[in-house]
Amino acid sequence: MINCSMLHAPEMENLTINNVEESDQKKAVIEESDHKKAVHFGAGNIGRGFVGEFLHNSGYEVVFADVQDSIIDQLNAKDSYDVIQVGSEGEQRSQVRNYRAINSRLNEAALIKEITTADVVTCSVGPNVLKFIAPVIAQGIDRRAAGLRPLSVIACENAIGATDTLAEFIKKGVSPYRILDLGTRARFANSAIDRIVPAQDPNAGLDVKLEKFSEWVVDRTPFAPYSPPDIKGIKWVDDLVPFIERKLYTVNTGHAAAAYHGYYHKKETVFDAMQDPRILKQVRRALTETSSLIVGKHGIEAEEQDAYVERILTRISNPHLEDSVERVGRDPLRKLSRKERFIGPATELAEMGHEYSALLLAAEMTFRFQNVPDDKESEELARLMNSTKDAKEIVEEICDVERTHPLFDDLVKIVERVQGEAI
Repeated sequence: MINCSMLHAPEMENLTINNVEESDQKKAVIEESDHKKAVHFGAGNIGRGFVGEFLHNSGYEVVFADVQDSIIDQLNAKDSYDVIQVGSEGEQRSQVRNYRAINSRLNEAALIKEITTADVVTCSVGPNVLKFIAPVIAQGIDRRAAGLRPLSVIACENAIGATDTLAEFIKKGVSPYRILDLGTRARFANSAIDRIVPAQDPNAGLDVKLEKFSEWVVDRTPFAPYSPPDIKGIKWVDDLVPFIERKLYTVNTGHAAAAYHGYYHKKETVFDAMQDPRILKQVRRALTETSSLIVGKHGIEAEEQDAYVERILTRISNPHLEDSVERVGRDPLRKLSRKERFIGPATELAEMGHEYSALLLAAEMTFRFQNVPDDKESEELARLMNSTKDAKEIVEEICDVERTHPLFDDLVKIVERVQGEAI
């Protein structure tokens, strides 16, 4: 489970240039030349098992930042943890070392100091938490010594343009003259990450189990004229959008569709859901619709996309990565939003007059995902669906689709249907 690090954000209105003592400047330059350092926000399973492992394998000292006392204490008490990759051929273990951890809630000053001399800042905190980590990153960037290479900032989130979003939060409240030279102190690159991380054994400690397959694609263009940071395993590209949309509208669409259909049909795990021919058929239909968008929009060969879909179906059906439908389906409000896995492709397909009925059905199943234990968004969804708001208002609020859009009336119908069943 990804641990979302919510930091107590200081006001950015009075962000000023902070003088750095000459000795600190020399120390910063020496530290940069002696070793590579990365600060990663979010010490959950993605942070430790995916991003942290990539950084470790690339020779970085990793400084994890999180607000969960238990994780921070465990990381500082142990000098290593294992990453366990699972697949049809069995398990493969690797060890991550050379890390430290800072409680970002209690030791903000120490975290800012780490950022001033870091080479890379990454995060896996959840899209809704980016605004909370932005102020401390901004202060770290502001206090970097002159002459250092710009800090590389890469958000690793399941969201389109997450690093752009983080950058905008960082810029808020910064005086205009500081924004003008921000590029000399930091560069912001969007990325797409793809790796299935199931629920973990409660007794696993810091060890993380995940699938063997992984993909981390990053836009190289913001770093020019510098070279991108040296991180092994990253695929650097000049146009990231096709990779982001292909991943979000295939992996995330398929995984979530299986979970929501599975929840409706009372399945326990995604694996169980994918063994049901009815659910598998609906997941395939949804991915056929998104594939038509991806192929037509990005010029990807149909055969290549078909092979990608089959690989994704195999991955989410992996019996070694059994995951509950409730965990995979969590945060339904975010997943029903305009730029997400169902409504995003459905709006574009509706605008083109193409088929989107399977995506609409998946969205309907998502609207039924209410009052699930330990999921606040499902509780909020239930509250909205049972409020005095009519279906049109709910569609506007949750899906951010305007009333004149060709998809709007169909969304209203499914909301009315779900509301009617609750009466």
